[in-house]
Amino acid sequence: AAPAAPLARLFRAAAPPVLVAVPGGNKKRKRAEGEKVSEDQSLSVIQEPPVKAKKARKKEHSGAEKKLSERENALEQAEEEENQKLFQNKTKQKKKASQAFTKNVVNSATGATAKQQKRRRVADEAADRRTVFVGNLPVSCTVQVLKSLFKKYGQIQSIRFRSLIPAEDTVSKKVAAIKHKVHPNAKFINAYVVFKEECDAQKALKENGTEIASGFHIRVDTASKTSSHDNKRSVFLGNLSYDIRDDAVREHFHVCGDIVGVRVVRDSRTGLGKGFGYVLFENTDAVHLALKLNNSVLMGRKIRVKRVADQKKAQKSPDQSRAPKDRADKKKKEKSCSNDSFVGEKATPLKKSMKPKRLKTTPKNKAGKNK
Repeated sequence: AAPAAPLARLFRAAAPPVLVAVPGGNKKRKRAEGEKVSEDQSLSVIQEPPVKAKKARKKEHSGAEKKLSERENALEQAEEEENQKLFQNKTKQKKKASQAFTKNVVNSATGATAKQQKRRRVADEAADRRTVFVGNLPVSCTVQVLKSLFKKYGQIQSIRFRSLIPAEDTVSKKVAAIKHKVHPNAKFINAYVVFKEECDAQKALKENGTEIASGFHIRVDTASKTSSHDNKRSVFLGNLSYDIRDDAVREHFHVCGDIVGVRVVRDSRTGLGKGFGYVLFENTDAVHLALKLNNSVLMGRKIRVKRVADQKKAQKSPDQSRAPKDRADKKKKEKSCSNDSFVGEKATPLKKSMKPKRLKTTPKNKAGKNK
């Protein structure tokens, strides 16, 4: 029983603990609080310089960032400019391609048109070779009259009348030819006779100069442009009357020799002459005789008679005539220049003057003193 006593003590209710106020405990707390405050102040003091450093770093970073931003902006601008250049180049290439395409299209079209024009020209030239021009026909002439005149040379394809003067301005020449509504003052007309073969048209030229009616000697010539008149056998006429007829000119010059054809240049609208014309003779001797009729009177006018000069020679002659003169003048100038230059290059020695030297004279007063 003895050993159980101490164990029982352990399980007894213990007395409540007594709390005793310890002096100086607040001081410790105050100290702790003060220490905390001081620590906070120290921390704040210690932490302040890093803030300034951060600000300085921020400023440094801001300057660097500005440079970087400027570089980036410059790079972006360069890229934009390059992109714009590329875009412009692409647009230019597209325009060039479109222009080249259009040119090719136009060239192809023009090539086609050029080919067509060549074909038309060839066809027209072939048709002109088969066509005969008949001038100085009377107004009363009809298709039947021309057919009866030219059918013996070959088969005729068509006959067209030209140089008609309508009776009214509102009526066209074609309608006037069909309806025979010609101006009363009109005295003659022209025509084109188209044969089916070229050889027949050449044969029809034999009718040149035939008198189809009283006072109407017709002029028959090929319609092709290749036919050239011999200017050596021709004479130019000036100051002709406006209402002159071809036969009046023929009668005036028939004394000089045989006449191949007479052409008075006329207005296509009115049919009146323009005051000049040409006469083609068979021989050149007739030209010399015709020139003597210069200033002769024809229908109350003094006409001018001159030779017909070739335009090509007239254009070349002034240049050729001037060339030798210019060369001669140049040679003369060169000679004169060469002589002058040769004289100028010579070293001409200075000639001594042969005049006698004047003697020094002393005034009379000085001479007397010296004596």
